[in-house]
Amino acid sequence: MKDLSRAHMEAFLEMMSAERGAAVNTLQSYERDLDDLHSFLSGRDVRLTEAGSNDLGAYLSGLSRQGFKPSSQARRLSAMRQFYKFLYAEGLRTDDPTGILDAPKKSRPLPKTMGVDEVSRLLAQAEQEAAVESSDQLQHLRMLVLLELLYATGMRVSELVSLPAKVLDQEGRFLMIRGKGNKERLVPLSQSAITALRTYGRRQAEVAATAKQPVPDSPWLFPAASKQGYLPRQVFARDLKDLAIRAGLTPSMISPHVMRHAFASHLLANGADLRVVQELLGHSDISTTQIYTHVLEERLHQLVQTHHPLAKQAKKQE
Repeated sequence: MKDLSRAHMEAFLEMMSAERGAAVNTLQSYERDLDDLHSFLSGRDVRLTEAGSNDLGAYLSGLSRQGFKPSSQARRLSAMRQFYKFLYAEGLRTDDPTGILDAPKKSRPLPKTMGVDEVSRLLAQAEQEAAVESSDQLQHLRMLVLLELLYATGMRVSELVSLPAKVLDQEGRFLMIRGKGNKERLVPLSQSAITALRTYGRRQAEVAATAKQPVPDSPWLFPAASKQGYLPRQVFARDLKDLAIRAGLTPSMISPHVMRHAFASHLLANGADLRVVQELLGHSDISTTQIYTHVLEERLHQLVQTHHPLAKQAKKQE
């Protein structure tokens, strides 16, 4: 590196240490990143202190082509921004070439989900246990209702465990859910969810009638001896993993939130509109629901491969 560039970089690192209190590892990281940038700019016959926005943009594009993760690219950009802001503040440049550079977009990780077979196994296990008459039958029925409602509606776990007891009194195939921001939305219930709810309600009444001590009425569908008065979501999550083990499934891959993802993914895979799924999930912004577009893309690809005449011809030639 030329002496002038080296002098400016050393002054920058000294400022970061003295004024910003940057750690040794941070300073070393900045130095490595700026050295790498200098090597790239030298190939373009551009000085480190004189690089323009196009030069720096080309550097970031090169990192992307080399397979650098967005997080690594963002770290390089951060070092560049700090360095060129320093040059500008010191009057060594009349502009900041990083001002118009966009940070690399980090791809959102796809949510964990479950296949239809896995959900079916989980529900079958819960149904089997709920059918056995025992002192724990009400608890097993509760788990079955929780799962049926969750998979039928895609509710958030907080919405599910805090459902009011009056749900048992309503008739019809729809449920009104109060979600984030106190907003209400209407969701349809499956026939199996309705049946499980009715069975659970009858069993609740039987247990209350035969109890040695009067059971106080609860305003909640899933009452519990907790601060809120209803089943804590952590307890439901723990019991769900235990059920998954008994069903022969991997417990680390299953949670109430994963069941919510399964609801959305399976709907889209079977032809549901993204806007409909947005409404059912209670997302205020469609961009939140678009995390599931990978399901739509896969379905559309299969649709084209199955029905497009050219795709059919290609299969015949294979």
